[in-house]
Amino acid sequence: MYEPTQLRTFLAVAQTLSFTQAARRLGLRQSTVSQHVKRLEEQAGRRLFVRDTHRVALTEDGEAMLGFARTILAAHERAAAFFTGRRLRGRLRFGASEDFVLTRLPEILEAFRRDHPEVDLELTVELSGILHRQLESGRHDLVLAKRRADDTHGELVWRDSLAWVGAPGLRVEADRPVPLILFPPPAITRARALEVLETQGRAWRIACTSGSLSGLVAAARAGLGVMAHTRGLVPPGLEPVASRSGLPELGGVEFVLLRGRRRGAAVQEAAQALAEAVLAGADRLHRGGG
Repeated sequence: MYEPTQLRTFLAVAQTLSFTQAARRLGLRQSTVSQHVKRLEEQAGRRLFVRDTHRVALTEDGEAMLGFARTILAAHERAAAFFTGRRLRGRLRFGASEDFVLTRLPEILEAFRRDHPEVDLELTVELSGILHRQLESGRHDLVLAKRRADDTHGELVWRDSLAWVGAPGLRVEADRPVPLILFPPPAITRARALEVLETQGRAWRIACTSGSLSGLVAAARAGLGVMAHTRGLVPPGLEPVASRSGLPELGGVEFVLLRGRRRGAAVQEAAQALAEAVLAGADRLHRGGG
């Protein structure tokens, strides 16, 4: 009933919340993306997106379609791999940002290993800034990480906004330095937090520094201060800080897939298969995580 091509387009729009970005990811015209979504909505008999000139958002039926789309596309890919006899092999070095420690990324990787048991997957979890450096030095074949604000390279997985988060009920006094809980340099969220506070002229102090997301979350839960974090990935036990705190807006954040420089055919095929698996399940990384 549902065409795989239309479902892939639907997922791309749902993850990027942009018809333009979905078109770029898929290599299609924006009019084609709109046409695919329109046909899928006609088949479903439901509206899947609410859209105007400023924003795109999923409806409740669109949220429901996410799960069905993933299931249908996964079955389609397994059938195609079975009948073509294609078996991926080799060693694939994958780097993932610390942001995904508490999400459902392990489920996506588990499914990939189940579908491609002869691929030796080597996982590195690091700060996005460090992963960018390691990729440039040839240490990874594929990386899933935040993109710097001025960067344009990489394949957009999804975009979100950053928020100040802390323990429930935490108060940030306007006349006192902002207590910050930060990753060490070259963390992208650290740089953004310090930049917006300096621009506002707001005093700050470092209350905790840790290279581990778990360490930062523990400090935040203890009420030691606030941390800049992706709004769609707020860890359990934390919540956005009330607007009355007067903290400056942190702006948006984009998560992208970046390819390494190794040219071996086996590595390229394995990297492409994992990239497709991440893209197909991208909404699970920031929906129902934790």
